[in-house]
Amino acid sequence: MLDIRWIRDNPDALDRALLSRGEAPRAADLIKLDDRRRQITTDLQLLQERRNAASKEIGKAKAAKDDARAEELMAEVALLKERLPADEALLRVAETAIEEALARVPNVPLEDVPVGRDEADNVEIRKVGTMPSLGFAPRQHFEIGEALGLMDFEAASKLAGTRFVVLKGALARLERALAQFMLNLHTGEHGYQEVAPPLMVRDEVMYGTAQLPKFADDQFRTLDGRWLIPTAEVPLTNLVREQILDETALPLRFAAYTPCFRLEAGSAGRDTRGMLRQHQFGKVELVSITTPETSSAEHERLVGCAEEVLKRLGLHYRVVTLCTGDMGFGATKTYDIEVWLPGQNTYREISSCSVCGDFQARRMGARYRAADAKSPRFVHTLNGSGLAVGRTLIAVIENYQNEDGSVTIPDVLRPYMGGLERIGGV
Repeated sequence: MLDIRWIRDNPDALDRALLSRGEAPRAADLIKLDDRRRQITTDLQLLQERRNAASKEIGKAKAAKDDARAEELMAEVALLKERLPADEALLRVAETAIEEALARVPNVPLEDVPVGRDEADNVEIRKVGTMPSLGFAPRQHFEIGEALGLMDFEAASKLAGTRFVVLKGALARLERALAQFMLNLHTGEHGYQEVAPPLMVRDEVMYGTAQLPKFADDQFRTLDGRWLIPTAEVPLTNLVREQILDETALPLRFAAYTPCFRLEAGSAGRDTRGMLRQHQFGKVELVSITTPETSSAEHERLVGCAEEVLKRLGLHYRVVTLCTGDMGFGATKTYDIEVWLPGQNTYREISSCSVCGDFQARRMGARYRAADAKSPRFVHTLNGSGLAVGRTLIAVIENYQNEDGSVTIPDVLRPYMGGLERIGGV
């Protein structure tokens, strides 16, 4: 959430940021709502001050035996007391209006974020590794998995409907191996603390990371009003909600492997075959909590940690900076890591690493106290996939496929596979 005081001081900057994201200007409307809130607040304070003053005057009038004045003042206080609840209700309405309006305003992109409309305007930063030359016509992951008898979409459809999969045998183990490898890397070498968080959260937790209210239609909700997490970013980031941390405790770095649940409401007709876009998928998530001064460097570190997974798996990928029009709602800057998929003959996103500034911290009430500061400041939050496990499985299957339909296990995963070197084949 943005600071309304910043918006009042920088209305043109906000409107330029919104236009760069393809959205209409809102500064004037937000300031108007805030003016209304401020005016009601002032009126209410004046009423309270007059009530208090009149109450004191009653005592003086009685002490002076001025009964007429005392009666007049008591009548005034009674009227003020009757009016106050209505004005307090007006203030609550005004506060709710500005809070709800601010909750739907996206974050302001950093100055070095490229301006653009959509993914076509994203800027490639680097390519890493060598694009594989298989020497035969590559197949897509679902063709390979189904031919092996280890990837069953028909059974999944009978169990749960579309956009689900049943993995069996060595492919199920390979998915588990990938998750274990990623967690061991991030916790053992990159300094993240492993967390096993709840998979269901409350409204305020989803609000804290900005899934609510804007993206409610893309979430699964339980009958008792909780939400299935769309990403472990939600519970991990909210671990610091409503806290004042000591600066010496920062940065905090959390990692979790969880199932994630998304309705994919806006994805009708997209990636309908295979595992690329599912209602349920596994992901290793990385979250950092930092000071404002260190969040930019932490962002570079975060994307580097995610890249290391692909480097050790020997997968070719590229890193792009998302343009303003393609960037997520809560981000000030985002790097996407896109892995090469031979079966599709294209790059596909496998990680999105974002710095959010204090946008989420304001919604969560997450602050820290610096040694030289008079009052607490909002922390900065960052998140990124390290990586999406299902998509990494796709990348391994397609990049390590063999002409006979088998899949070679990358060296780094073999200890997790009981020494197995190949799935399928002779």
